[in-house]
Amino acid sequence: MGKDLFSFHSDEKLQQNAPLAERLRPTNLDEFVGQQLILGKGRLLRRAIESDRVGNLILHGPPGVGKTTLAKVIAFNTRSHFTELNAAMAGMKEIRLEVESSRERLGRYDLKTILFLDEVHRLNSVQQDALLPWVENGTFILIGATTENPYFEVNNALLSRSTIFRLTSLVSEDLYSLLERALSNKEKGFGSIEVKLTDDAAKHLVDMCNGDARSLLNALELAVETTLADETGVKNIDLRIAEESIQERAVLYDKKGDSHYDTISAFIKSLRGSDPDASLFWMSRMLEAGENPRYIFRRMLIAASEDVGLADPQAIVVVNSCAAAFEQVGLPEGIYFLSQAALYLASTEKSNSVLSAIRAAQISVKKAQNQHVPNHLRDSHRDHSLESDDTGYIYPHDFSDNWVPQNYLPDEISGEIFWNPSIHGWEGRRSKILRNRKK
Repeated sequence: MGKDLFSFHSDEKLQQNAPLAERLRPTNLDEFVGQQLILGKGRLLRRAIESDRVGNLILHGPPGVGKTTLAKVIAFNTRSHFTELNAAMAGMKEIRLEVESSRERLGRYDLKTILFLDEVHRLNSVQQDALLPWVENGTFILIGATTENPYFEVNNALLSRSTIFRLTSLVSEDLYSLLERALSNKEKGFGSIEVKLTDDAAKHLVDMCNGDARSLLNALELAVETTLADETGVKNIDLRIAEESIQERAVLYDKKGDSHYDTISAFIKSLRGSDPDASLFWMSRMLEAGENPRYIFRRMLIAASEDVGLADPQAIVVVNSCAAAFEQVGLPEGIYFLSQAALYLASTEKSNSVLSAIRAAQISVKKAQNQHVPNHLRDSHRDHSLESDDTGYIYPHDFSDNWVPQNYLPDEISGEIFWNPSIHGWEGRRSKILRNRKK
């Protein structure tokens, strides 16, 4: 169980040469920054850690919010051996080796093992199922970490045996606290040298890291280590140096993950809510992160029917025309067509009557016992038998308004109404006429 002298010196050297973000990892709950909703005084997870009663956990959230750090803090503060695997690189062979080691520790030393599986969503379903017996019998405590939504990426059997905690991006107060710790810690940070970070520089680093502690500390480390001290021995980090150290905001967006679905959801809801500014913001975020513009156009075409519909029948025409224009031009100029379509959808009148109508019709189709086509609506050209002629059919164009009262539904559901047009736009102007005809 012990380490030899060579291993000890090797680990010590690795720690000394590790990046700032790694060196500053907290070892106890009081040092842990952020996540007060799950780790604040009296919260469930904190109580479990303090009483050494931690069970299987799935930690999910964006990068740099402390998932790995929290797993290590749990190991440091409970009577447990900590072992770490990355699911992207580990196979069943590596997992079985950890199982055997865990059994040995438990049998010989009565020592629990925490198996930390980073990127747990990368295990395929067979590998996830294979973990179940060892998770159930307590061979090890599983802590899985993922940037994806575990309800989509982790199978139900494993989820049902784990407690799920969501970690969120760090807020500005947390990030400023990390900067202060990095600059003052003499053993693990830059406390042994004199570094002056201007307020503007600190604000830029905090703003651009987008809630990612690792990104913040990496940028600070780059700024400090590439800046020469002045004649008084002080390293002055101003806004210019900070801007060079982190030039672009970390856009937390995975085209197959939570951020993708959350952002497109925000975009569609902004269109539906008639907020052109928010619509442009979320669309810009998707484009900045590399989203396929054709995907955005497809979602806008759906919105043109689902959320605008017949309040403005031109909406789908406008979006379709913009999509066709985009295909001819492409990016970067194609952003004009994306913006025009989004602004039109956000600004025009709204109605979801199309959606409601088709759903009501579908429900009626499934429920109706008899759905025979009335005799007067049958095709007389196809079959000239008495049962299938159109006797009784009244031709609407023989009347001045091209309309005449007539039943077009099966007799069993005659009089049912599926479409209830709103009072808005084109359908609003037609709704009074249509309602009168139904009387």
